[in-house]
Amino acid sequence: MDHAKPVIRVVQFAAVFVAGACAAFAACSDHGAEPLGDEAAYLALNDAAMANMMTDMTVSPTGDIDRDFVHMMIPHHQGAIDMAVGVLRYGHNEQVRRLAQEIIVTQQQEIAALRLAVGEPVPVPSASPSVARSDGSRHT
Repeated sequence: MDHAKPVIRVVQFAAVFVAGACAAFAACSDHGAEPLGDEAAYLALNDAAMANMMTDMTVSPTGDIDRDFVHMMIPHHQGAIDMAVGVLRYGHNEQVRRLAQEIIVTQQQEIAALRLAVGEPVPVPSASPSVARSDGSRHT
């Protein structure tokens, strides 16, 4: 039985979804000028988070569908955390920043649940990230 095909299909779907989301974001944010300052820094951080997520979601099938799923989902959740940290660092809308904080907490909880479900150790919980904002202030 070829376990690689379902895993490859999931990764291909995720790649198409992310590419479409990135294209939609670029089209919506295209205002005829190159991003500057905070926007450029945020976009660079976000691009790196997305690239890392997509790379880390590519797993070699082990024959254990549950473990393969977990090993794809953990980087997916970590990507959400990394993107939320970017919003905390560069965003200005307090409602969006609160949502980003909630995303960090819930995605960390989901990562722990995924690890526990397949008998893997859960990392020691860390405090909510303290993020230096672009204006030099700190936000936790």
